Amino acid sequence: MARPPTFSPPQTEAELLARARALSGVCLGELAQRVGAEAPVDLRRAKGFTGQLVEQLLGASAASRAEPDFQRLGVELKTLPVNRRGRPAESTFVSTVDLAEIDRVEWAACRVRAKLARVLWVPVEGERDLPVPARRLGEPLLWSPDPDQDAQLRADWEELAGVIGRGGIESLSARRGRVLQVRPKAANARSRRQGTDEDGLPFATLPRGFYLRASFTAEILRRNYALPG
Repeated sequence: MARPPTFSPPQTEAELLARARALSGVCLGELAQRVGAEAPVDLRRAKGFTGQLVEQLLGASAASRAEPDFQRLGVELKTLPVNRRGRPAESTFVSTVDLAEIDRVEWAACRVRAKLARVLWVPVEGERDLPVPARRLGEPLLWSPDPDQDAQLRADWEELAGVIGRGGIESLSARRGRVLQVRPKAANARSRRQGTDEDGLPFATLPRGFYLRASFTAEILRRNYALPG
């Protein structure tokens, strides 16, 4: 069996952006063929397919490590499903919650800030009635949070991290946080991580992740693509 092609990491942001723009307007079925794969019929059983496909085509190098996808450039890749009006169809995963370190790290050095310092957003058609292979990538955007966005992210992260650090992770709901939220992230209900409760005692808990609310990413798109509010 032929090995799938490999793509070298881009050396500059300009090169990365040019590669991403070359994929704009191309459907997932054709892009999958370029790497010797086949687009799935249902993304519910292949949730990471689109992101992994675009990572491969653009030459991402971080794989599943905690660093940004394009390590040399410090750029994270985020594919963003959008509806026909250009609005995000779902929240966006940022990073897992590291229960072992979250009470010892500050915002300036945390994973969420490292992942969001510089992001290549790649919109992708996400309407459910559109077959997955026919969904096209949109025009990419290189983005960094402005001071106001950074302040919003920091405030939410510090609040959420504080609750987790005090052993209150089980009390957190997805409703907490204006732009950032914490939600379970696990393939099934049997997945567990070691946590600490409010009394400092260990217990098993579902893995959690930090997610950007769809309202936050919608505002990013509205500002940069001249979309209606």
